Amino acid sequence: MICLFLSIFANIFQTGWTGVNERTFLAVKPDGVQRKLVGEIVQRFERKGFKLVGLKLMQASEELLREHYSELRSKPFFSGLIAYMSSGPVVAMVWQGLDVVKTARKMLGETNPADSLPGTIRGDYCVEVGRNVIHGSDSVASAQREISLWFRQNELLCWEDNCSHWIYN
Repeated sequence: MICLFLSIFANIFQTGWTGVNERTFLAVKPDGVQRKLVGEIVQRFERKGFKLVGLKLMQASEELLREHYSELRSKPFFSGLIAYMSSGPVVAMVWQGLDVVKTARKMLGETNPADSLPGTIRGDYCVEVGRNVIHGSDSVASAQREISLWFRQNELLCWEDNCSHWIYN
């Protein structure tokens, strides 16, 4: 009941989730799906202590991708990015937890894998910026926008994680 209230409150007032209820959007890109890295990526976020509240395998439409990457529309690589992202299945996910946006970005590593440290997803699995395996929201506001693009409200589950008292004080 509390989760439903918080969800409705967040949607009405557009304040988003905060604290342990903060949410972020991640997408395993076509190269990550083809290379069978989805399980490893999910495992990293689960082991960190974040809660998966939405997941789906999908073929992203060009329309969805153009909206998702709209701020990059003027960049010379935009059409190539859309072609790449629509070239195969994508695994779209929503994760929840304390500072999940900031922490997920650190777990992903730098956009350019050459700048990513070992131990990050891109540092461990990527070589080239054009095939960098995963997307992650870069701010709470971006996460809210991206989640609403990729998921309907009824596709996000609010459930009680029995280990949360072992993760949060």
